[in-house]
Amino acid sequence: MTLTQRPVGELLRQWRERRRLSQLDLSIQADISTRHLSFVETGRSAPSRDMVLHLADELDVPLRDRNRLLLAAGYAPVYGESDLDAPEMAPVRAAVRKILAGMEPFPAGVFDRRWNLVDANTQMSLFTEGVPAELLAPPMNGLRVSLHPDGLASRIINLGEWRAHLLGRLRREVAVTADAVLMELYEELAAYPCEDPEPHLDNDVVVPIRIRHHDVELAFFSTVATFGTPADITVDELSIESFFPADDVTSKFLTR
Repeated sequence: MTLTQRPVGELLRQWRERRRLSQLDLSIQADISTRHLSFVETGRSAPSRDMVLHLADELDVPLRDRNRLLLAAGYAPVYGESDLDAPEMAPVRAAVRKILAGMEPFPAGVFDRRWNLVDANTQMSLFTEGVPAELLAPPMNGLRVSLHPDGLASRIINLGEWRAHLLGRLRREVAVTADAVLMELYEELAAYPCEDPEPHLDNDVVVPIRIRHHDVELAFFSTVATFGTPADITVDELSIESFFPADDVTSKFLTR
């Protein structure tokens, strides 16, 4: 079966609409005429390679999808996708390991664009303790482990609140990427049972995850870091999530 490549103009229009920009908004932002942008989107004008990359940059299109735009326009992809173990990725690996080690004794993990765990420090075991082996088998999906009834969910005290946070975060990612795999993941996670469906309305300044760890209640909030100037698809899609103590009990437990 032959797959039909969608026109580059149609793809650019879809990315513009995902970013909730009008043609006028994007033309001003990209410093091109609205007429020319309209011609590109409708296929009346064939964009140059530089124009495709320029519009993709203004639309903040992920590198993987920039390659798809180039292919749709008849140009060769420009962004490589290196294995994380490749020699040229040594500085990236070193930076990741430094961040993970520097987070000790607090948990931190590295995830790809679909929330599969790539690397982690030893303290991430706080979240995986007691989780069945089948959920931890590579590629281990962090969201699935968190919300699966047999996973961490059974130890999350504020499951309704944390579930709403994760599903909202994933839903926003689906909206801006149109990733079919992420959509399937969202539908799977949303179908998991939850006896505490409504978020708790507390006075926290961040949404914490509160878990039972043996006879102690631990609370964390997280930050997410990405590489600021990626030129490789693998690097572009990595994110490092770090978990910090949200109360004194957790801080003292981890630094004892």
